[in-house]
Amino acid sequence: MREVARRAVVLAACALALGGCGVGAGDELGGAAELRVTRDFGSEQLAVAEREDVREGDTVMRFLQSEREVDTAYGGGFVQSIDGLGGEGPAGGSDWFYFVNGLEADVGAADHPLSPGDVVQWDYRNWDAAMRVPAIVGAYPEPFLHGVEGERIPTRVECEDDESVACGEVKDSLGEVGVTATGAPLGAAAGDDILRVVVATWDVARDVQAARPIEQGPAASGVFARFDPNGSELALLDADGEEASVLGPGAGLVAATELSTQKPVWLVTGVDEEGVERAAEALDEEVLRDAFAVAVGPEGPVSLPVAKETP
Repeated sequence: MREVARRAVVLAACALALGGCGVGAGDELGGAAELRVTRDFGSEQLAVAEREDVREGDTVMRFLQSEREVDTAYGGGFVQSIDGLGGEGPAGGSDWFYFVNGLEADVGAADHPLSPGDVVQWDYRNWDAAMRVPAIVGAYPEPFLHGVEGERIPTRVECEDDESVACGEVKDSLGEVGVTATGAPLGAAAGDDILRVVVATWDVARDVQAARPIEQGPAASGVFARFDPNGSELALLDADGEEASVLGPGAGLVAATELSTQKPVWLVTGVDEEGVERAAEALDEEVLRDAFAVAVGPEGPVSLPVAKETP
């Protein structure tokens, strides 16, 4: 099944590459874009760069090629290697994946336009445990600040308790980076064009449809953490999806998930109120930078998946 899925991704990239080269960049659109190159689920930063002026016709692929040494395959739409670090092909288990403003792209990089404010992250990772990771938290305050393809998306905060410390912390954090969020009851109906932030203990947050895949593991959610059936413990998983450690009281989680019909949902959750407060405090650009998801315990934040222990 892994090889079948991998071939499907490669074939899609080939198809998307046919119209990906386009013409030269045009007029300035105003605003910068940032490139980040990482590996192993954002745990190691390999390179960073910034384009001061995004122009018409700029694409994610052009941005990458202008800053790094890139080898492509399948007509130029599939990144084979960056600075010599290469994918393993259809039979391998590691390749390059990219996100724009924390959202996994659904088109090839040659066809994805670059917009002012975009944070583009290319990550070289193993995909055995999770072929898809629909959304990550490492571009915060994106996608709340600049949205998708230059279109800002309304943000809504849904709290278990509107008067809680954690709820106020999340709203304040968003406000400090220039995002005005509305409020709504937890689990209220949402349209396709709303970014939601759920702030609640896991025993409540798990009732939100977009949160449920976390209980099914990384293959379903792209999140390398799992709450126990009682919601009283948070298991931290390694890149193979295996349990590496367990956090108890006071454990929190900041993660993003996605339903196919809606924009991503961010979860600021925990095993108890203290854990939710810790997760809310972690809603910070430096804490979340490049991370796929972040767990928070008494000892501080931990990027997920956790690193495997060497023998």
